[in-house]
Amino acid sequence: FTSLQVLSSGLMGNLLKVLACAELEHGPIVFLDFEHAQPTEAETAVWNQVSAVLEEAHGILAELQSYNGAGQEIREAIQNPGDLALQEKAWNAVCPLVAKLKRFYEFSLRLENALRSLLEALTSPPYAPMQHLEREQALAKQFAEILHFTLSFDELKMTNPAIQNDFSYYRRTISRNRLNNQQLEAENEVNNEMANRMSLFYAEATPMLKTLSNATTKFVSENKTLPIEDTTDCLSTMACVCRVMLETPEYRCRFTNTDTMLFCMRVMVGVIILYDHVHPVGAFAKTSKIDMKGCIKVLKEQPSNSVEGLLNALRYTTRHLNDDSTSKQIRALLQ
Repeated sequence: FTSLQVLSSGLMGNLLKVLACAELEHGPIVFLDFEHAQPTEAETAVWNQVSAVLEEAHGILAELQSYNGAGQEIREAIQNPGDLALQEKAWNAVCPLVAKLKRFYEFSLRLENALRSLLEALTSPPYAPMQHLEREQALAKQFAEILHFTLSFDELKMTNPAIQNDFSYYRRTISRNRLNNQQLEAENEVNNEMANRMSLFYAEATPMLKTLSNATTKFVSENKTLPIEDTTDCLSTMACVCRVMLETPEYRCRFTNTDTMLFCMRVMVGVIILYDHVHPVGAFAKTSKIDMKGCIKVLKEQPSNSVEGLLNALRYTTRHLNDDSTSKQIRALLQ
């Protein structure tokens, strides 16, 4: 990037507009205003569709945050296999939790469709990726919000073993009853096919991120006429903008709360991971358009309790970190 500079929006506590120049010598300039972007007429249809999905996101996170699991009831039922009352108690505790897990899984499918609509809008001809980001500020903001939700969801899921324990118990109980020719009411809620799909989803360390990276990869492979760079340049530009927002002191000191910092960090890590999954050589190679050293450095400057989950996402959910083309320096930074 030839020049990067942060501009004041004039309102304390508001996200400032960030100026990022393209990698071309005199490339177009793009402003990303994550806070105040409003949809133009051309954006409205996609914006409304994505907005309906994002409205649910806050409730999903709140439900996941308060998810305590049925660990005790399950333990008691397993320790006393002959006690039918305890078996019933465990089953009654697990069923509403599995209904929640089904809602989370179904939400991931809606999120996937929303991402696809955004990718189509932000990469469609005749505009270059830079022009798209400048023209479609509100959609760029929604893209950032999807990534913020995704990494927030996965951080909560990774630190909650109850999710997989509850679901495993549910599946074992269903299988046992099927052997005894009993069908439980809950099976109507989550049948065997749905349970299999949910199992694959929750077996992932970061299920929402996996959903998004699969969707982005699929989008690129299905749109053969669209140059892959149109998608990856959109991602690398967003990563660059977030990094600049985080590493520039004059800009950072105007954040009124840590949530804004965390938002930028999550979005930056999210676009890096998507880029790494979609780009043939990934985000860590010397030819990558993402300054990985700068991005990792800016994360490591934050308190470790707020970034450890994000660093782990870079360590364990990227595709090319362990490639020979990744420099030893970058690997050492992520040790």
